[in-house]
Amino acid sequence: MVFKINIAEKTGKTYHLESESEEFIGKELHNKIDGKELKSDLEGYEFEITGTSDNAGFTSLEEIEGAGLKKVLLTYGKAMHKRPRKEGKKKVSNPKPKGLRMRKTIRGRVISPAIVQVNLKILKEGSKKLSEIFPEQNQKKETKEPEQAKETKEPEKIERVKEEKKEEKKKSEQIKEKKKVEEKPAETKEQ
Repeated sequence: MVFKINIAEKTGKTYHLESESEEFIGKELHNKIDGKELKSDLEGYEFEITGTSDNAGFTSLEEIEGAGLKKVLLTYGKAMHKRPRKEGKKKVSNPKPKGLRMRKTIRGRVISPAIVQVNLKILKEGSKKLSEIFPEQNQKKETKEPEQAKETKEPEKIERVKEEKKEEKKKSEQIKEKKKVEEKPAETKEQ
């Protein structure tokens, strides 16, 4: 079973890792895991399991024993943040009405083969930083350049586009003229 592992730093940065390790199966939420069990580069790290979800998106809840799915009556907190989306024209007056409880499907706290995603938080850091272990995830995203910056870089392409637009305009004018010519003989026949 492949687990998608998200490792969160205190700064808010998250690193992603996929592991086929069977080490997770049988562990519970808030158990501690050595980094060496996940990947040899993570030696010296210690992680805590903060949350999991299965292939259907059901999250694990700490209060529920076992590994199976259960329907639980929930109040506001984990797995229930606000009332479900109201359909219809009437506007929702209060997104969190007092005393609202809902029955939702939740998975137990024990990790089973049905679990797909595991969230971890760092308890103890190792000798290497995570940014050094995962250099490909530490790169900044490329931003789109504004139109003016593109124009200075590719003047030949811009000229080509302008020429294509002129040709399209000429073709559309020719089509309009042909339609006018076709309409004139039709009008003379009717008279």
